[in-house]
Amino acid sequence: MFQATTTDRKLDSAMHPAKADARVTAVQRACRYIEARIDGTEGDGPDDSAVVTLAELGDHCGMSPWHLQRLFKRTMGVSPRQYADAHRMKRFKAGLQQGGGVAAATYDAGYGSSSRVYERAASALGMTPATYAKGGRGAHIAYAVTSSPLGRLLVAATGRGVCFVSIGARNEDLETALHREFPAADAIHRDDDALADGVAKILDHLDGKEPHVDLPLDIRATAFQRRVWEELRRIPVGETRTYGQIARALGQPQAQRAVGHACATNPVALVVPCHRVVRGDGNPGAYRWGSERKQRLIERETANRKRG
Repeated sequence: MFQATTTDRKLDSAMHPAKADARVTAVQRACRYIEARIDGTEGDGPDDSAVVTLAELGDHCGMSPWHLQRLFKRTMGVSPRQYADAHRMKRFKAGLQQGGGVAAATYDAGYGSSSRVYERAASALGMTPATYAKGGRGAHIAYAVTSSPLGRLLVAATGRGVCFVSIGARNEDLETALHREFPAADAIHRDDDALADGVAKILDHLDGKEPHVDLPLDIRATAFQRRVWEELRRIPVGETRTYGQIARALGQPQAQRAVGHACATNPVALVVPCHRVVRGDGNPGAYRWGSERKQRLIERETANRKRG
């Protein structure tokens, strides 16, 4: 989620210093205004129905709504509306963590009803608000481990969908990484039978039998991460894109490092194919599961495509 302490740094690095000052100031003003409205420091208090319109935001920042929308999205990677949604959810999560209860956190964040917050919480929290309020306690995760052409493969899922896919050399290392990813889960247990279908789809994909891994997912992401991961899933098998190409496809050409971070934090190897993103010089670059494994994946997919 967005934080006021990181917004300024992101803005400062987003554009060339010689051209940035006025535009950075405008977007900073827009961010502060959105946050103030949601936090209740502008007006009578937080109100989900009081959406900040582009016209209102443009008037506050002294520029046309259309120009502000383009500038904001190019700088922040998301629209003003998406930024507002992210900040509201951040406030809601903070309220849950303070222990005041779901109802109090719902009102304090400005959500008009519990049904509305539950609709939005599914993708933002990856679990119900009540479960998140307990630090993730109550989540039950099953996992399976098997051999694959790339080493040992671990696939984990909640009742909602796949939440973690990892590749490594030893079962113990993969299991340790799974527990580190979900430290507050009530139960993490191995169940190869329960995950058999999902594992089979991933292995078929590695063998070139399936172009995409079509599985339900239960993963949490910021708005920007989600946009990056969706763009990665559009890369055809056997092809690669550079970090710069992905950033340009998102309409934020200077966000190459942010794209790299989104790739590095991808929790579901292969399902979200971050291995298909390489450096501008063609070097595979870093990979959460090992650069050599990334190179093998690229070569394997290229070969599978030629055979197909």
